[in-house]
Amino acid sequence: MAKCCTVKRDTDPNLREIELVKPWKGEKVPDSMVLLEGGEFLMGTEDKDGHISDGEGPVRKTYVDSFYLDAYAVSNARYLEFIKDTGYRTDAEKYGWSFVFLPFLPEIGRKDVKQVVRETPWWGAVEGASWLHPEGPCSSIEDRMDHPVVHVSWQDAMAFCQWSGMRLPTEAEWEFAARGGTVQKKFPWGDDLNPDGEHRCNIWQGNFPHENEAEDEFLGTAPVHTFEPNGYGLYNMTGNTWEWCSDWFSPFYPREKVYRNPQGPAQGDTKIIRGGSFLCHESYCNRYRVSARTSNTIDSSTTHMGFRCAKDSR
Repeated sequence: MAKCCTVKRDTDPNLREIELVKPWKGEKVPDSMVLLEGGEFLMGTEDKDGHISDGEGPVRKTYVDSFYLDAYAVSNARYLEFIKDTGYRTDAEKYGWSFVFLPFLPEIGRKDVKQVVRETPWWGAVEGASWLHPEGPCSSIEDRMDHPVVHVSWQDAMAFCQWSGMRLPTEAEWEFAARGGTVQKKFPWGDDLNPDGEHRCNIWQGNFPHENEAEDEFLGTAPVHTFEPNGYGLYNMTGNTWEWCSDWFSPFYPREKVYRNPQGPAQGDTKIIRGGSFLCHESYCNRYRVSARTSNTIDSSTTHMGFRCAKDSR
């Protein structure tokens, strides 16, 4: 099973400070958020589908306090409100390029490819690609306002959270929420990927990366409200886009019997992303399971990374 589910920049130390923005004056808890009553759950997996090197196991009892979480990933429409109010410039815009899944690039956009990633040649650094132009200057989000915003780095997600008076979920909160009340299931709804032949998430169908049969009706991202919500009323907790968490990544855990509100390591090189994306496929990357985890640098941005917000309940 391949390790590389995403691609990353060589982090620029000049971009390690989050750009401060003025706070939003909207409601304190938007209607889009769901209150999750905290409690104990079994985090991680020891299933054969898990990746030991990622630190998915061992299974550990974990407790989280009650918190709010967005029912949906942050959409292009919501991110546009933030940009209009603050004038914020994303890391992709500062760099002048972002990583694009090249099979989605129209022929006219080939001239904008500045570099192809050698190990995974379906990824390329495309000049002018950003959240506003997901496949480069020749593309637009005009007909994707209800799709999740992409090409946002961890820093860009944090800036939105600061503006909105929210925060990113911890990795433990994210997994607690994604499980939707289930116990040690692979997906938010159970162990069967397509129960009764029904697609429950937006992932790759076909021969990756050459052919996507789009049996779930989506070649790229899907609207944030697509498919049935999980038991907690949360949409697309697996597939569609990877979602940033607040924690630094480490494949190792301390050995406490019970973890209470874990925050992750005090420092690190990359931040956790969870949930998989529309590019995940069992033949290449099966990290659309709720226990799966990987990471990326804080200024990296791609076609398939987004986020949702959390908020303390008190």
